[in-house]
Amino acid sequence: MESHQFAQFIDKFKLTCHRWHSIIIVNPVAGRLLFSTDMNSNPYKASPLSSLAASLLLAVIVPHTLAAAESYPTEFRVAADGSAAYTSIQSAIDDAKSFPDRDIRIVLAPGVYEEKVVVWAWNTRLWLVGAGRERTVIRWDDHFDRVDRGRNSTFHTATLRVDADDFHASDLSVVNSAGPVGQAIALSVNADRAVFERVALHGYQDTLYVTGEDNRILFRDCLVEGTVDFIFGGALAVFDDCEIRSLGAGYITAASTPAGHRAGLVFVDSRLTAAPGVSDVFLGRPWRDHAQTAFLRCEMGSHIHAEGWHDWNRAKARDTVHYAEFNSRGPGAKSDGRVSWSRQLDVKSAQSFEPEQLLLRAGETPWFDIDTHTENGHE
Repeated sequence: MESHQFAQFIDKFKLTCHRWHSIIIVNPVAGRLLFSTDMNSNPYKASPLSSLAASLLLAVIVPHTLAAAESYPTEFRVAADGSAAYTSIQSAIDDAKSFPDRDIRIVLAPGVYEEKVVVWAWNTRLWLVGAGRERTVIRWDDHFDRVDRGRNSTFHTATLRVDADDFHASDLSVVNSAGPVGQAIALSVNADRAVFERVALHGYQDTLYVTGEDNRILFRDCLVEGTVDFIFGGALAVFDDCEIRSLGAGYITAASTPAGHRAGLVFVDSRLTAAPGVSDVFLGRPWRDHAQTAFLRCEMGSHIHAEGWHDWNRAKARDTVHYAEFNSRGPGAKSDGRVSWSRQLDVKSAQSFEPEQLLLRAGETPWFDIDTHTENGHE
């Protein structure tokens, strides 16, 4: 048995040892019992064991254990119309292996999935793959008053909640259909290395919540729409080549970046659009002190307020926030009317806000496709 197989065997064996109430590890060549525990995990001393007995023990245990470690489904198919093995997304997630050592794909057929979905913390390396954001829709209509769970009811309203690291979603829409009735989250993300591509998020107030002090989240070629604080939270979230659509007067962002972090909500090469007749939209306001939000090379429509930023009627917050812009264009991007406590970045400062600079840590293997940017946009 190769060394990596033996290590895999040992890990799996330790996890399943409770079935036999003991752990036994042998060296068949030396004919020696290397390690053993009783049902209370009390170690026994090493003792002689014949080579034949040791070999027989491994012959029985190892193949069974390695097979158990390697054999689990890595693809699930879901169809709301009953044409696949699963009719609900949640039932497929609940059948997926916990903490897998490879990616698990849940393929969603075209259709509308009327359900609240939770990707639990143990469902790491999970992919939700739709058939297109107009064709695959996850929809629910919870809101603050309906949930009625006290002052923190907002955080229980999400249509899709992602709590697992290394999550991917593509080609689908997530909708909170409650309407303009107050706080109603479509997507809540508390996960590191989460990637969303060609995903549409529909809601009004508090559409997208990104949280977790050390979490990094990438949205690429996505649509996010709403009215008030419709992108909010304290995680590092980068929006690359996205459309941010305002459905009414209000605030696009409400960051709660922890003090000392280098960035919060960052928009790169994106488009700020609005429904017809919408005006007086601010780029952001601070949900908490130390909020950080930046817009780089974005196209800003006339709906963006000339001042750009709001202090949430807390003048003290102006001393701690970091609101920055760089080389944006359009009628809403004019810098001469911006509040004095926001910043216009120079080229060197702007480079530190590129997705790969923000999201990848030293020595880390890239967990998303690197997209090269230039001062004026994509190469």
